Amino acid sequence: MSVRDEPSAGALLVRRRPRRTGAAVLVLHGGRAESLRAARPWQLAALRMRPFLRSLDAATDRDDVLLGQVRYRSRGWNGAAEDPLRDTRRALTELHRLVGDVPVVLLGHSMGGRAALRAADAAQVRGVVALAPWVPPGEPVAQLRDRQVFVMHGSRDRVTDPAESATYVSRARTAGARAEFLLVPGGDHAMLRHRTHWHHTATTAVADLLTRLDRDDAPGPSPAAGR
Repeated sequence: MSVRDEPSAGALLVRRRPRRTGAAVLVLHGGRAESLRAARPWQLAALRMRPFLRSLDAATDRDDVLLGQVRYRSRGWNGAAEDPLRDTRRALTELHRLVGDVPVVLLGHSMGGRAALRAADAAQVRGVVALAPWVPPGEPVAQLRDRQVFVMHGSRDRVTDPAESATYVSRARTAGARAEFLLVPGGDHAMLRHRTHWHHTATTAVADLLTRLDRDDAPGPSPAAGR
């Protein structure tokens, strides 16, 4: 029996739940192109996102924002199975059951960035922050129409390609997304070089998207992009 067919816990792991939820941020970690091995919270890809959760918890000035993580059943994307995307959709469904129809911002790294960008077609997803996302040529962008998207990628990434991210953002804009791209000079895939900059900028981008949702205004240039 493959991992994706085994009984499992829910796909939504709530890290902070306010008394009244007005918005939610879900964090998605990276993984592998192919692997049916079970995803575990102590694996490096999952641990890599803990500082971002701490930064979000400390920096979010709204008291009605739920913070959660998407819990994958397997470590890999696994071709047409697109397992992390399926798990992300399950988490969004579970979130809706838990708190109702609230706007959601997704923050994903690497494979998690790909899943977050793909899941932007869900009605409650209003924005995506993707860190060093895995966006191979031909990756769909139509689902990003009218969504707010911020992509951040290190120039020294040897796992996913910053040039592909830049091209993806350009295509997303053409498709009607309000998309921005930030290159981190010297940044690596693990986000260890300039890690304070990664954490601060990603947190600022998420907070900015939440503020835009609160205002319900059309976005201008993101302060996180330094433009």
